[in-house]
Amino acid sequence: MASSEAFEAQRQIPIVDVHQHFWQLGKNYYPWLCDPVPVHFRYGDYSSIKRDYMPADYRRDVGKNRVVKTVHEEAWWNPADPVGETRWVTEVAREGGLPTALVANGPLERGDIEEVLAGHAGSPLTRGIRNFPKPAASAREAKRGAPGSMDDPQWRRGYALLEKHGFSADIQVPWWHMDALSALAADFPKTQIIIVHAGLPNDRSAEGLAGWRRAMEMAAAHFNVAIKLSGLGEPNRPWTLASNGPIIRDAIKIFGADRGLFASNYPVDSIVGSFDTIYDGFRAAVADLPLGDQQKLFHDNAVRIYRL
Repeated sequence: MASSEAFEAQRQIPIVDVHQHFWQLGKNYYPWLCDPVPVHFRYGDYSSIKRDYMPADYRRDVGKNRVVKTVHEEAWWNPADPVGETRWVTEVAREGGLPTALVANGPLERGDIEEVLAGHAGSPLTRGIRNFPKPAASAREAKRGAPGSMDDPQWRRGYALLEKHGFSADIQVPWWHMDALSALAADFPKTQIIIVHAGLPNDRSAEGLAGWRRAMEMAAAHFNVAIKLSGLGEPNRPWTLASNGPIIRDAIKIFGADRGLFASNYPVDSIVGSFDTIYDGFRAAVADLPLGDQQKLFHDNAVRIYRL
């Protein structure tokens, strides 16, 4: 097959974007987007995304990419009302046709987490929660058992409630905590874990990437762990295949084509690349795989894992 024909065949693969955000800043409160003082953000300056972003904006950015379904990821909404975002996104979907499903905010360490999860379960769109276990600043400083971590008994008490609702867990934590994530996967085998943003391989040095690969191999040993290939941008640098292709290919080699999921992280990743740049990068990174495996990565795995 000629390269142009192969690329066109790739573009015909339907896409389920399993990590995208909507927000309406005049109506709802997101501390990181609404407060005048910016937070520390791994991409650096994020002022360009401090604007409303709704289904019409997303469809414009998608362009000719064949997105057929999306999963809305919680967007650091007002922590005083975590269920408020679920109610709002459910209404957005009713009016705008997107998203297809949602991943809600899951503050697992909260004393009222049972009520929060029950509130999320009130939406037919909810498939799971996202949580940010408390991380160490670097691999050298990582240790087990810290308050707010995946070892914290209070945190685990909340995590144990996910199975009751059939919720999955999007876990966003640096790769140097994959030992704790692996223990979590073993202790709760009925709960699906999705590693967010490929385990945050921000250190692109040879040593850093070697540590990341070892951590991914540890996590991939557990059948109930999948990985989102998203959020791969670097501060003050455009999204490139040269930088991100090796990470994508290594992750797929480690987890297999059945447990990887491509996602845009839009509009956040608009800071580093257009939707076309990112998805054409995904396509180029896996161009040597059979089309059936590519279909899994762009679509089928998402449908299965997020029950779409």
